[in-house]
Amino acid sequence: MKRLKEWHETKLGLLIFAVVELAVAYGLLSWAFDNGNLLLYILVIILVVGFFQNIVRLIGKFVHGNKTTEA
Repeated sequence: MKRLKEWHETKLGLLIFAVVELAVAYGLLSWAFDNGNLLLYILVIILVVGFFQNIVRLIGKFVHGNKTTEA
């Protein structure tokens, strides 16, 4: 799990996670349209929010580089 988390913090990891989340959200959305299940719509919303979080973090890495902030 630690290696996956470290890889997710890389630019490539963020991009792949964003693309996978968007693809799964698209599939679930088409299934939700066909099925009308509210739970599927909620899962789509969660995945789209995750997609946007990864995209914003990816843009931040391109703008600011790989700097880490320490609290």
